[in-house]
Order: sequence, then C-alpha cells, then structure tokens
Amino acid sequence: MLDNLPVRSLSGCELLGKAHGAKISPQLHYAIKKGLKSMFSGSIPALVTPFRGGQFDEGAFRRLVDWQIEHGSSALVPCGTTGEASTLSNAEHQRVIEVCIEQAAGRVPIIAGCGSNDTRNALLHMNFSKKAGAAAGLCVAPYYNRPSQRGLIAHFSFLSENSDLPIVLYNVPGRTVTDIEDETVVELVRKYPERIVAIKDASGDLSRVADHRMGIGREFCQLSGNDELWLPHSAAGGKGAISVTANVAPALCVEFHEAIAANELKRARELNDKLFPLHYAMFSDASPAPVKYALSRVHDWVEPTVRLPLVECSDEAKRQVDEALEIAGLI
Repeated sequence: MLDNLPVRSLSGCELLGKAHGAKISPQLHYAIKKGLKSMFSGSIPALVTPFRGGQFDEGAFRRLVDWQIEHGSSALVPCGTTGEASTLSNAEHQRVIEVCIEQAAGRVPIIAGCGSNDTRNALLHMNFSKKAGAAAGLCVAPYYNRPSQRGLIAHFSFLSENSDLPIVLYNVPGRTVTDIEDETVVELVRKYPERIVAIKDASGDLSRVADHRMGIGREFCQLSGNDELWLPHSAAGGKGAISVTANVAPALCVEFHEAIAANELKRARELNDKLFPLHYAMFSDASPAPVKYALSRVHDWVEPTVRLPLVECSDEAKRQVDEALEIAGLI
C-alpha cells in the first residue's frame, strides 16, 4: 500500500523540527495558522515565465498563477529551471517572484527559486524572497563550478546560517553535473533541521527516498523532480512532486496526487497512464520549450516564446505534445 500523503498538512516538517529540538520558522507557522495547502505535498508546478516581445509577460503570468490555484495546485514555484531563471536578470528574477507572491495573495505558499552557482547571489535571492513573503527558497546545487561534497556542505551551510528562509534542496545532477549525495543531504538536514526542510530530487534514483528516510526520518519532506517517477517516488515515501507537467495539466495532476494520498492505487495507475505521454512530451525538446508550446495550445494568452540560447520546439516535438495533450483530454 502507498503511504497516506496528507494534502493539507505541514505536520511532517513540524515534527522534524520538534524531533531535533529546533524552533519552527515563522514562515511555516504562518502556513499552518492560515490552513494553507502544504508546499510539502501534492502537485506543485514549477511555473514557466511567460514572455511577450522578449519581456516578462506579467499579465499572462498573473493569469497562470490564478489558473493554477483555481485547479488545486498546492504550492507554486517561480524562477526554477522551468521558469528559465538562468536567463533572467536579477531584477527580472525578483519581479517574477514578487508578482507570484502578490497574485497568490496567501492562497498557497510560494517556493521561490533562489538557486545560483554564486553563493552570494543565492543569498541575495533568499533575502529578497523572504522579504517578499515566500514560504521557502528552492536552492539547486551550484552548476558549472562542480563543487565537491565538502563544497556543497559549505554552500548550503552559508545559506542556512545567513538567512532564516526555509530551504528546499534541489538535486538535478543531469543539469548541474554535481550530485548532492545521500550522505550530504543527511548531514545538512541534521545540522540545520529548522532551515533545510525538504528536497526536490531529480536524480532519477528512487533508492534515495529510502536512504533519506533511514538517515533523516520518515517525516522528512521528499518531492519528486521527475514527473514520470512521481508514482513510484510516492510509493517509496515521497510527498508529491514539483512538476513540469502540472503547468498544463494542473487538475489532472492534483487528481493523480489525491488518488495516491487516498491509497487508491488502481485510480492512480489509470491517471498515471493518462499523464505519462505528457510527461515525456514535456522533454521532447529542450525544456521549457515543449511545455510553453503546450500552454499556448491550451490558452491563447500564453506565447511559446523562450529565451536564447533556447529556441521554440521543433515540429516533431510539437507533434508529440499535441498527441499527448489529446490523450490527456486537454485539447
């Protein structure tokens, strides 16, 4: 049987903090008090950043935020990989986060993308995000620099000690080259239980869910970073996913997670089969070009534009996306 994964509870991270005798951050207490859906479970879209005429399309982004919340997404992640954070200026980066928090207006928590391969710049993003009202910062392993595990510990320790914004670790070695190894995750969480409250793991290694549970505890918040592994990741003890597919299929992704949470394995499998072609179509070309194309097929207020060095997806990728959207019943 699948673990029962509560959709509206922060108790897992609260228990983790209590187990270590740590003080729970004001952001987490606020979320509990407000009764918000937990950023630590459920369907959490890694939002695209819409562009129009080469500039941030604030109007489209506000509509996207509303649409996601109306369809049940449990939290939102602006300025992650899917949000093309690497091609946003710091001013744009901060504006996207600011708009997301403003438009969400306390309805769901915001996990602001704060990652950088410059530790000082990551801290800058964290400090801004905390002031703007984010519930946590998503911090990817520094890319290109290829730090050692000791370097990763130093990086995340610096962020933990210089900001009280809760951190969601983001491990995606396929993009960063550097892997946040299990032992490193365990060491960091044990050292900073009140700061490092969750992990988005996109390593593709499902054994890590059990490794983290054994090293940290069953209540540690683990989120899948691979849509196609969402089901087995949850079966192993995960709490949900920070999802690309949820950009275009929020209601289906929410229904899928709720089936898992209710231990309705047959229904979860059916929905997984329906979503699976879409999961793969989202990476039929360099992401986020396919998901932006998919959104443009579902909504006439989103353009498929991406920033260089990315380009709009190929005709073959568009064919795959269209076919997957039809299977999912979205067009």
